[in-house]
Amino acid sequence: MIQVASPATVRSIMRRHNIACRKSLGQNFLVDLNIIKKILDSAELTPADLVLEIGPGLGALTAQAAQNAGKVLAVEVDRGLLPVLAETLAGAGDVEVIEGDALKTNFDLLVEEKTGGLFGQGAQKYKLIANLPYYITSPLLMHLLMNRFNFSMAIIMVQLEVAERLAALPGAKQYGSLSVAVQYFTESKILFKVPRTVFFPAPDVDSAVVRLTKRAFPAVPVRSEETFFKVVRAAFGQRRKTLLNSLDGSGLGPDKASWLNILERCGVDASRRGETLTLAEFASLTEGYLDFRAGF
Repeated sequence: MIQVASPATVRSIMRRHNIACRKSLGQNFLVDLNIIKKILDSAELTPADLVLEIGPGLGALTAQAAQNAGKVLAVEVDRGLLPVLAETLAGAGDVEVIEGDALKTNFDLLVEEKTGGLFGQGAQKYKLIANLPYYITSPLLMHLLMNRFNFSMAIIMVQLEVAERLAALPGAKQYGSLSVAVQYFTESKILFKVPRTVFFPAPDVDSAVVRLTKRAFPAVPVRSEETFFKVVRAAFGQRRKTLLNSLDGSGLGPDKASWLNILERCGVDASRRGETLTLAEFASLTEGYLDFRAGF
């Protein structure tokens, strides 16, 4: 097993394999062993755990995770990194690298196949770890959450700005539809910040590690999750406008007078803005909208 958590080793590996960081994939390799250990400590890994890593890169986090978990499955989209990972993960423990696009992967089916049904949907939960590039963060999180994959927690490193959105509370400027979606399905917490200097090459911004703990049940009950998220997106669709005007211009159906009536029945001030609503208020607004559609 090669210790790749250093800039010199990364340069050497890249020269030997004639590869370069792909900006299109947001590749910035983590080269600080202390940060890696903090990430894995946050995951609280034991030999009973199955770890699914998204985007192992050169394998720095993967190799260390394998020292603590029972098995690590690493999904890597860049085919050019597969021979590198075969080298850096040799002797690292029970690690399997799978070539694949995380946005198109059914993670439950994958872990079921690789563990003989021991983990996955209707079986034991697994843990996720990932160093996510900016371009994939939001769509991947929605893929993980909306498909209700059977993970217990996700320890993810994302740009600091995104981390603040994931944990933002109502009224904060970072609070938006992604905040609502993540907090509907999980309990989110920023664990620590990560300076840009611990990556090779160094990105333009700092990052942060976030823990998403899967809720046993969604944070608020709703009759229709599809409608709930439509209402949320509509409320945030025009952030500078009042909630009433945002909903009226959303194309969801009711005219302005009807939206005003729905808001009044839900006890929500029409002059507020979407970013001030709690999850419970979004749920109440959704129920009011559904009642209106049903003719109640």
